[in-house]
Amino acid sequence: MNVVRYIWQNHTQVLGLTLEHLWLVGWSTVLAMLIGIPLGILIAHRPRLDKAVLGSANIIQTIPALALFGFFLPVPWLGERSDRLAILALTLYALLPIIRNTYTGIRGVDASVIEAGRGMGMTESQLLWQVELPLATSVILSGVRVAVVISVGLATIAAAIGAGGLGEFIFRGLAMIDNRVILAGAIPAAVLALLADFGVGWLERVLRPR
Repeated sequence: MNVVRYIWQNHTQVLGLTLEHLWLVGWSTVLAMLIGIPLGILIAHRPRLDKAVLGSANIIQTIPALALFGFFLPVPWLGERSDRLAILALTLYALLPIIRNTYTGIRGVDASVIEAGRGMGMTESQLLWQVELPLATSVILSGVRVAVVISVGLATIAAAIGAGGLGEFIFRGLAMIDNRVILAGAIPAAVLALLADFGVGWLERVLRPR
């Protein structure tokens, strides 16, 4: 109850940091989709590139978040604003599930359906937009769902470089050794992750081919 009372007493600040958190996650997810989906489509049609692209995305996942922040900090323009740095790092971490699921979704389209489309005279571009992507949408969204949940969690670490978000409460609570302050950041972040998971999961089910 002390945590609930603390959150209520500081609800304005909690709301402000939650909006900052959503801003970081939202931009990084959009950028990851703009990069990851085309890459997934590319390697699905050019299988010789899949090891290089997926391997690079896998390597990024192994780098600790704070180390990645530190690596980009000296970069001109990028290191001047912590929010840019955080968005770039979150985008890189979100790439793997989006690329992998896009690749899996496109490759999973039944070959007979593709051949039927070709037999109807459809071009490769028409096959992609009218056959492959609609049939792979639910699988792609499954990857986006994982990416969003990962980003919500990792965005809390962005507070370490001054990028804001709910991690501000967590780091402040650690410095004060106060569980109430830590939970004031951790609980809203967990709620955001659950809501994102539920929301994208619902969209995934709605768009699943019948």
